[in-house]
Amino acid sequence: MTLLQRYTAVSEPRHRAERPPGRRKSRWLAASTTVALAASLMGLTAPAANAVGETVVTLTFDDANVDQVAAAAKINSLGMNGTFFLPSGFMNRPNYMTTADALALQTAGNEIGGHSVTHADLTAVGTDELARQICGDRVTLAGYGLDIQNFAYPFAASNPTTEAEAAACGYNSARGLGDIRSKVVGSETFPFAETLPPGNLFYTGAPDQLDETWTLADIQTLVTQAQANGGGWVQLTFHHVGTGIDPSSGVKDPLTVSTDTFNQFADWLANQAATNTTNPVQVKTVKEVIGGTTQPLVAAPPPPAPQTTGNLIKNPSLETPGLAGAVVPRCWQGGGYGTNTRTFSTVTPGHAGTATAAEQLVVSGYTNGDGKLLPTLDTGECAPSATPGHTYLAKAWYKSTGGNTQFDLHYRTATGTWEYWTSGPLYLPTNNVWAQVTYTTPAVPAGATAITLGLNLINNGTLITDDYELYDTAGVKTFTDIPSTFLFYNEISWMSNNLITTGYADGTFKPGLTLDRGMMAAFLYRFAGSPAVPAGPQKFPDVPPTHDFYKEIQWLASQGITQGFADLGYHPYEQVNRDQMAAFLYRMNGKPAVRATAPVFPDVPVGSGFYNEVRWLADMGITFGFADGTFKPGASINRDQVAAFIYRYNLNFPKGM
Repeated sequence: MTLLQRYTAVSEPRHRAERPPGRRKSRWLAASTTVALAASLMGLTAPAANAVGETVVTLTFDDANVDQVAAAAKINSLGMNGTFFLPSGFMNRPNYMTTADALALQTAGNEIGGHSVTHADLTAVGTDELARQICGDRVTLAGYGLDIQNFAYPFAASNPTTEAEAAACGYNSARGLGDIRSKVVGSETFPFAETLPPGNLFYTGAPDQLDETWTLADIQTLVTQAQANGGGWVQLTFHHVGTGIDPSSGVKDPLTVSTDTFNQFADWLANQAATNTTNPVQVKTVKEVIGGTTQPLVAAPPPPAPQTTGNLIKNPSLETPGLAGAVVPRCWQGGGYGTNTRTFSTVTPGHAGTATAAEQLVVSGYTNGDGKLLPTLDTGECAPSATPGHTYLAKAWYKSTGGNTQFDLHYRTATGTWEYWTSGPLYLPTNNVWAQVTYTTPAVPAGATAITLGLNLINNGTLITDDYELYDTAGVKTFTDIPSTFLFYNEISWMSNNLITTGYADGTFKPGLTLDRGMMAAFLYRFAGSPAVPAGPQKFPDVPPTHDFYKEIQWLASQGITQGFADLGYHPYEQVNRDQMAAFLYRMNGKPAVRATAPVFPDVPVGSGFYNEVRWLADMGITFGFADGTFKPGASINRDQVAAFIYRYNLNFPKGM
């Protein structure tokens, strides 16, 4: 089964009809001096002169949908050409254009432009991802033998940073959407056309995209209103032309213009261009309007090298939110395939407790297919890089009602294309009780550069997921004295997988061994990501620079997590008591306020040394105390108990991205 069939929402994101938040509206004062300067700096040659009052129409087609090939044949038969903005990561897959299709379009006189690798919202990505999406897209398309000069922003999402990157990647212009007057409510005060030359080469204005609600008269009005108001440049944006039916689901894509409407408009436009001398119209490609030469290609940063240790999932506990208005967390995306309705939302409490978040998926109207949450299918910023031939261990917590769930897996190719890979075994609904599932993947296919996986929902119901983990099994370490039936097996495995503990030279963990203050410092330091240690004098006289954990203890003191003892020593070999461990974690969290409703243990009374710290620990679900209702504050804490505390602490306060 193809990725298009398995994951429509990922492979074909939908454009926003309205301008994205933050999009600058006022771009319409002619700035010929600025344009001329930009053109000279880029080495552009001037486009062919346009007559005063002339209307120039450009037919643009987004997303490489294969049904655009027939539309191209229609306009070419009428002596007109179009500009096709192709996301390189979509090409050469079922229902999308092939390399041969794109080359044939170019040979026929049409223009091919860039549209990012994976159709990403470019305002929501980091610096390297932005360069890979824009520069890398152009490099890949050029490698197919295509002449790539102009770009279109996916979702029309742009800001000064994306505009600068489009220029830096060697494009001559970049198109937006939704800045020209049209039938869309809210555009009544917008200009009737983009100026010639454009006021900003790297955000050229265009009407909203055309969809199934647009009639022939609506599309014609975009041209005639420009003709009647001084002319200018009108870029029309098509996605699907024809039935627009997704073959996997039978559902019509709303971004579809029927073949009849398109053909009637093409005939009308060709006639306008040929016969209208009062209000002349020319049909040109973007390249013909902008002019210029093909700029040198600019290499994109490579994706991150495969990581072999630690949790590969970014934002694994789903605590970091997405952009304002996003319904999924940072570095995650939702979607699915088939005939069903999928609704995503961030909910609380999460798996770790009231202060944490999880992601909820509700599937309704189910006929076939699934819904799913996956790490973002991108070029490397969020998607875990992978090594071909390696297997990976996946873990996640879920609770559900209704349909079954399973891990759904995808992989990325060297060109940035994401392909469906495989699915794991089915897990039954849990009736809204948290359960953890684990799955070891098959060997990663040859040529894959990254993988991503998440839990799906098959049938009507609700699925809530949280606390994902993904490890390269080549870097997973097990301990001979921690069998899978051990009480804290999962917590100790997590500590090992995330490089917080390395165990002992004999391959054991020694779970019942009491923890000393030196080892405790090492655990907390590694949990924090082994940060740089501020320079400064030796903090404690009994921890010289030759001590095994000197660096870790210095860091602990620099963060205010430990103050040492009254004799000014740290006592690195002294055992850690349970109440002391509560104090260390409480201070690591910045000494937060403790709720009045936090639990109270009978053996930790008001006025005891770490009363607030222990109550906070219990309130966060990091400790549950003992069966007799006590906390046993003066008892030494064992290595397995510390693993449980740190694991639960991370669920509440994950290490982050």
